[in-house]
Amino acid sequence: MSPAMWTAAVLVALLAALVRTRIAPEVLFLAALAVLLLVGVLTPGEAFSGFANEGVVTVAILYVVVSGLRETGSVQRISRALLGRPRGLTSAQVRLTAPVAAFSAFLNNTPIVAMLIPAVQDWAKTHRLPPSKLMIPLSYAAMLGGMCTLVGTSPTLVAHGLLIEQRGVGMGFFEIAWVGVPVAVVGLVFLVATSRWLLPDRSPARATFADPREYTVEMTVDTDGPLANRTVAESGIADESGLQLIEVHRAGEVFPVVGAQYRLHAGDRLVLAGEIDSVVDLQRRHGLTPATDQVFKLDAPRSERVLTEAVVSDTSPLVGGSIRAGRFRTRYGAVVIAVARNAARVTGNLRDIVLRPGDTLLLEAPPAFVERHRHSRDFFLVSALPDSRPLRFDRALLAVGILAAMVVAAALGILTMLQAALVAAIAMLASRCTSVEAARSSVDWQVVLVIGCSIGVGRAMDASGLAGTTAAVVIARVGDDPFLALLALFALTSAFSQVITNNAAVVLMFPIAVAAAAGLGVDPMPFVMAIVLAAAAAVATPIGYQTNLMVYGPGGYVFSDFLRAGVPLLLVTAAVSLLMIPRVWPF
Repeated sequence: MSPAMWTAAVLVALLAALVRTRIAPEVLFLAALAVLLLVGVLTPGEAFSGFANEGVVTVAILYVVVSGLRETGSVQRISRALLGRPRGLTSAQVRLTAPVAAFSAFLNNTPIVAMLIPAVQDWAKTHRLPPSKLMIPLSYAAMLGGMCTLVGTSPTLVAHGLLIEQRGVGMGFFEIAWVGVPVAVVGLVFLVATSRWLLPDRSPARATFADPREYTVEMTVDTDGPLANRTVAESGIADESGLQLIEVHRAGEVFPVVGAQYRLHAGDRLVLAGEIDSVVDLQRRHGLTPATDQVFKLDAPRSERVLTEAVVSDTSPLVGGSIRAGRFRTRYGAVVIAVARNAARVTGNLRDIVLRPGDTLLLEAPPAFVERHRHSRDFFLVSALPDSRPLRFDRALLAVGILAAMVVAAALGILTMLQAALVAAIAMLASRCTSVEAARSSVDWQVVLVIGCSIGVGRAMDASGLAGTTAAVVIARVGDDPFLALLALFALTSAFSQVITNNAAVVLMFPIAVAAAAGLGVDPMPFVMAIVLAAAAAVATPIGYQTNLMVYGPGGYVFSDFLRAGVPLLLVTAAVSLLMIPRVWPF
């Protein structure tokens, strides 16, 4: 077969496998790249050139920058302040989508959605809102907001890197905003206005299997924190976390029942009860610290510790004694944060609770605790909780400052986007806004692999002549009308984006767009912007974009839910984009 036929066959097989199988996308793209390499369509340099692409490297580095924001609690604090207390479902959707779109314009939207899913779940539970009415808007708002700047979404960065390779000049930081902002505004208004009919009212499947254990935890109100001198209602401790405030200890007095207007004072010790996820979230809440001073006596810095669950065994020396008498810090190098006892609530001062076999302890300890005591006879089970490191609130303003400096440097052209992101990532690590371990684990290597491999597949389309042939077919169908060619490219890119990753769609369509522009004798920028916007609006299927897959389970969705909500939104996005693009970038 000719190189073009080999490339076409590999593309058809790749698309079919992505739609029909559950094989990981990065595996399928690597397999496609391997076939193209083996049959001689690509040289090794062409096959793996995507991993040297400026856009791919920038995407990976931005994950490190977002890690600094996450580890300092910056995004959580901002989102909590913006979400607030909705008056109803429409109010909740507006409060959610507006800030998410704004965040996604300046941060990679995948980490933003990953950070906000648990917060939105708790928010929905607190205010008795169906998660299925919020999770798709969360994903779509992130995608629409990402269309507004160069760094908002990875397809824009990928196209930016390809433009640099093709013409030596990429996109300006806010260049896409001329079309992206109108698309985002119209799309968000349409989404909120039609959500009553287009979004299902469905609960996530995992809600049926809620953890029956209820932990009892004690926290102290920080002297200089944001919760001192606020009422219980204003603090949102119980409402936002899903925990029940059982009693407040103040200056030797115990207040067993407090109302929403009860004012918290610095130094108050709060006794709360709730599920493990809520307790973990409480540990990462700014303005509260564990009531025991033992957490400050452990050798390892708090930012390097993790929360660990340990079940007390029937042969443990802890049985029959209080937590205070157990001398956890001396004996185990750990501190007890909370206790759960089957489905029963444990009452009384946490340090005076007498332990029984089967009690589950939530411990703050160095990571080595798990390996050291995994096979200990003192515990039945020891397991570390993911993403449970205490946040570095004292560096929150610094992290936001680093982000702002990165955006300003890239927007003003002082540094390229890659340079600005690299400097920001190094600053996050050097200032200890994030750790090397957290930064490494924050990078979504699946996304990086798929983008890098898809660039290689796109090179095959160009090298084999398939892109030029496809462009000739498109031009022959639409004649000499550039607008019809623009419409055809938008539709073709959109179709690709719904079944493969939108990054791959940009890479596959880029050479076709450039060839079509050359054949018509017009500027390629309108066509490039069309494929970028079409790829960024991969809203019609859950497999079109990773944020759709991320909200699929928490929202309790089925495949058709995305078709029902996404297809109308896609049509609206296409109409605004095709109306604006020729006016901003004339043919």
